[in-house]
Amino acid sequence: MGFNCGIVGLPNVGKSTLFNALTSTASAESANYPFCTIEPNVGRIAVPDERLWKLSKLAHSATTIPTQLEFVDIAGIVKGASSGEGLGNKFLANIRETDAILHVVRCFENEDITHVSGKVDPISDIDTINTELLIADLESVENRIPNLEKKAKSGDKQSKEILDVILKVYEMLKNGQPAIKTEISEDKQRVLKQLQLITTKPVMYVCNVAESEVVSGNGFTEKVIEKAEGNPVVIISAAIEAEIAMLPSEEDKMAFLNDLGLSETGLNRVVKRGYDLLGLITFFTVGEKESRAWTISKGTKAPGAAGTIHTDFERGFICAETISWRDYLKCGSEQEAKKSGKLRLEGKDYVVQDGDVMHFRFNV
Repeated sequence: MGFNCGIVGLPNVGKSTLFNALTSTASAESANYPFCTIEPNVGRIAVPDERLWKLSKLAHSATTIPTQLEFVDIAGIVKGASSGEGLGNKFLANIRETDAILHVVRCFENEDITHVSGKVDPISDIDTINTELLIADLESVENRIPNLEKKAKSGDKQSKEILDVILKVYEMLKNGQPAIKTEISEDKQRVLKQLQLITTKPVMYVCNVAESEVVSGNGFTEKVIEKAEGNPVVIISAAIEAEIAMLPSEEDKMAFLNDLGLSETGLNRVVKRGYDLLGLITFFTVGEKESRAWTISKGTKAPGAAGTIHTDFERGFICAETISWRDYLKCGSEQEAKKSGKLRLEGKDYVVQDGDVMHFRFNV
């Protein structure tokens, strides 16, 4: 697995252009009018990770399989979407199924591209989207309360537990605060997660700027960074990403980026910040047949990592032969890593580290 990210924003902020560039497809129609995306577009891409390709090359792997990242491009949300304006709740429902929200904000001036509100104002745009998401959650919670109260009164313990959480969330939403800010004990966090509320999703802001402002940003991006309150902000130019997507080779892409004063694509930066946002890391399995990247949550122990490959690996876990990716490359092979003492045998309590190269021993 990688992670699943819903792309949201007002119409004409560059969402579909960005989606097309990130997925290197033209499946999301891009046009200068609202609602040109009629169905949510889903694109899966290989997560860029140079470590995997270096390990694969060293091991002479026949196949290299990166982990996957899924983008869901959702039609532009406008004021009143939660009550059916524009394309309404149909698209808000798609966001509930994602791991995180990638909020694209227009931070460029262009008279040829209309703005749904008539002027470029990223803070107002953010407030509009956040309000619609909050209202959608408020309505969802309100609709659940009567049935939960009825079941809780009849003695249903599970319903009472959910009701206790949902009433706290309801008060937070009524006060104009996202559900994620609700103070809930750690043992009740699973209940909050099960509610699938949009405003519990972690958010990354993507500032879409003109090509000439992609390195340093501008006054609009400074306002977004302040508004984000610590949430990650990535500055990109969807136009540049679209150009990069058309280039035939990695060498051409890097040359193009270097000319612009950039060291990596917007996709790379989005992925890195997304992994940090969701608390994800990557471990690798390396061999002649296949080298592969696997995504897990930070804090996952060795048996849990084994289970991402196959449930039998976790069920019959014995130990994990583990080498850091740097040691693997430095030693030149698994055999040399063993000889130099860099290969470790880790047990059930070992917490997997980002970049570990692992081979699991199991017995079922």
